Amino acid sequence: MAQAPFARGLKTVAFAAAVFSFAQNIALAAEPTFNNPLVKHRADPQVALHSDGYYYYTATVPEYDRIEIRRARSLNDLGAAEAKVVWRKHAKGEMGAHIWAPEMHYIDGKWYIYFTAGRADAIWEIRLYVLVNESANPLQGDWKELGQLKTGWESFALDATTFALNGKRYLAWTQRGQDAKVHATNIYLAQMDTPWSITGPAVLLSKPDYAWEKVGHEVNEAPAVIVKNGRVFMTYSASATDANYALGLLTAPVASDLLDAASWKKSPVPVFASSEKNSQYGPGHNAFTTTPDGKTDILVYHARNFRDIAGEPLKDANRHTRAQVLRWKEDGSPDFGAPVAD
Repeated sequence: MAQAPFARGLKTVAFAAAVFSFAQNIALAAEPTFNNPLVKHRADPQVALHSDGYYYYTATVPEYDRIEIRRARSLNDLGAAEAKVVWRKHAKGEMGAHIWAPEMHYIDGKWYIYFTAGRADAIWEIRLYVLVNESANPLQGDWKELGQLKTGWESFALDATTFALNGKRYLAWTQRGQDAKVHATNIYLAQMDTPWSITGPAVLLSKPDYAWEKVGHEVNEAPAVIVKNGRVFMTYSASATDANYALGLLTAPVASDLLDAASWKKSPVPVFASSEKNSQYGPGHNAFTTTPDGKTDILVYHARNFRDIAGEPLKDANRHTRAQVLRWKEDGSPDFGAPVAD
């Protein structure tokens, strides 16, 4: 007996659903898995996949006194990789305290490290500084100081990152505004004329506007950029560095004038925050990289696996580096999900 069209239709739908489920399972199985935490006691991580096939990694060390770099063929191998000290803080004067948030970038055939430092005699006089190394392998050769990266005014400044788009290179960073009475930190953007200097005025992209950006401290800091699906996505971290720490998101069209603050749209809610279910607290200060084939985007960040901290959060060394796959929504925007369990 011939089947009725309705019955045949049900079988077709069931078959299509089975195929879709099978395809989803294959895709999930193909996704990389990470042995989190990747690197213990390392906050503010930055990792980049270089053309030589290595992941290069640097982060804040808990003693706040030096810059280390390491490399590995796999993100999962970074924790066991040699951590080479390439620079130490000065015994006096500038670059003498609070060595924070190094980032290493390969620009025009040279390696540059952007980092934050205070003065030995005034540890909260935090500014941006730059190192350069002309060796093909940044674990070799000499790292030379290029001095302070001037932003146009002198105030508490930290967390510089750089990216290139449409033939222009940009610097994004964190700084207090020029009103000395306001202690909030903001996100700024400027075009660069060299890898160690900016040209033109800094543009204010984001300041702490929402309640979730003001818990403990009024903070927007640690910008990181990924360009995809015709848009520039800039994450930043907000609030105190405890369980309230979370990621916000700014978005601008690739073809827009990035130095026009009106080009950027700000999410009113955090896009990545603590997960009690997964025992992950204070995720933030992230970086972006990819799988070796470039096909899968990866979010690298730090978090703690406990909520309550004894004393000042900055003195707690248990922010560990973690990673997870960054997925994308149908509208082309990033889907950060929740920080995964260790």
